[in-house]
Amino acid sequence: MRLRMRIVSLMAVAIVAGGATACSHASAGDHASPAARLATTAAPPASPSPSVTPQILVTGAPKKVKAKGAVLADAATGQVLWSRDLDTERPMASVTKVMTALLVLQAGNLGQEIRITKAAMSYAWKNGGESAGLHPGDQLTAQQLLPALLLPSGADAAYTLASTYGPGMNAFIAKMNATAVKMGMLHTHFTSPDGLPYPTETATYSTPSDLLILGLAAMKYPVFRSIVDLRFYNLQKVKGLHHQYWWDNTDGLIGSYQGAMGIKTGYTDKALHCLLFEAARNGRTLIGVVLGSPATGVNAGAQDAEKMLNWGFGLPPASTSASPP
Repeated sequence: MRLRMRIVSLMAVAIVAGGATACSHASAGDHASPAARLATTAAPPASPSPSVTPQILVTGAPKKVKAKGAVLADAATGQVLWSRDLDTERPMASVTKVMTALLVLQAGNLGQEIRITKAAMSYAWKNGGESAGLHPGDQLTAQQLLPALLLPSGADAAYTLASTYGPGMNAFIAKMNATAVKMGMLHTHFTSPDGLPYPTETATYSTPSDLLILGLAAMKYPVFRSIVDLRFYNLQKVKGLHHQYWWDNTDGLIGSYQGAMGIKTGYTDKALHCLLFEAARNGRTLIGVVLGSPATGVNAGAQDAEKMLNWGFGLPPASTSASPP
């Protein structure tokens, strides 16, 4: 019980730091003009932290969840509804990019133009990461690079943003780890801005409880929310600046699960399928994490998340809990 109360306290700290969750979100099916939907401000809304009500044990658990580590919580209160191996450290793959995006948003200056280098492409290719297909020589703003980072999970975008906002890769990674400590993510460590297996696939790791803190903090930013909710992002060509880009969201919940609003997928051979997710229905918002869902298909993480969300949304509104024994 002390452990569970510690998680709630840490999540409340993250909420205080970032502001309360917005009361309304765009519908998951509202994707007519993705570029136009990006918010113009990076700052999270300033509002008081939601209160944390006493926990009441809920009997039962979501069925047939295959993830090695998982947690589901009420996003408004931070209360844990169900968990599995809450504080066990596991590789998180590209869920790492949520911290990369958070640091960029905290630093601001999203309108600055950044030139894409050949080194960014080499980095993605060398480490076997996904690429957003960025063209060397193109000039994109930091805000335009965030969809490239979060939707197709571009390692080239991660390299570019880290190099700019570090400045330099090593400085940026140091900021990632320092920020994790400040946020209370005491069982998290970063060795890259993208979660790629460098120097090993388990070098970058976190826990379900720590990633809840990260997800709650990131979703306070309007720019972040407006990106991870998109099914795709279409950036039109601007002569003399950049090529046209089309980036699809790798999150299998977006566009297929009612109320899904993000957040970020991840996969490596060691991490297996990972997903940090959030969804809202009937005035209730749930946030959760799955780590290590078996590689049975590209949407294995989303399938586990869907089972957890269906269970969570089926609970009575007043129900909260600690993990079952």
